[in-house]
Amino acid sequence: MKAQVLPGGFSFETASDLSLVQAADASGIELPTSCRNGTCRSCLCRLVDGRIRYRIEWPGVSADEKAEGWILPCVAEPLGDVTIEAPYAVSLF
Repeated sequence: MKAQVLPGGFSFETASDLSLVQAADASGIELPTSCRNGTCRSCLCRLVDGRIRYRIEWPGVSADEKAEGWILPCVAEPLGDVTIEAPYAVSLF
């Protein structure tokens, strides 16, 4: 599976058993993070395309935010190819 990060145009391979943050890290893409458990919201970004599932029952996003496409990639696992909007993502290579 592939994940694309906008607006930077970065992409990386991912798997359903890795969070988006873990897969990005393994590919040299740094997404903003802090707690990595779905509570601090440092990684909050928008899911532009695709589907995810959460590792935890209720991550730190409101129902309204979820409806608008906001996700927490530190606890989100892709269910196929995804595109996220994460303006502060950077490539480490």
